[in-house]
Amino acid sequence: MIKSIKHRLDVWKEEPLYWEQIAAMDQRLYGSSIPRSLIELIKIRVSQINKCVFCIDYHTHEALKTGELPRRIFALSAWEGFI
Repeated sequence: MIKSIKHRLDVWKEEPLYWEQIAAMDQRLYGSSIPRSLIELIKIRVSQINKCVFCIDYHTHEALKTGELPRRIFALSAWEGFI
């Protein structure tokens, strides 16, 4: 019998306060003057760094809905940001 291996932490279950804080930050961020497409580009890049396929897919879809250009999304993997 092969045992199932759990590779990812269920953050919603383990840390519900974390998601409340993320939702509060998102609410402030989306209410700011930062363009929604830029917010989604940043979230895609963070998701790439974190290697979260679910989040990459989700934020890519959201970025495309805001009118972001696919070529800018494709180039994100080379974006290192400011250090």
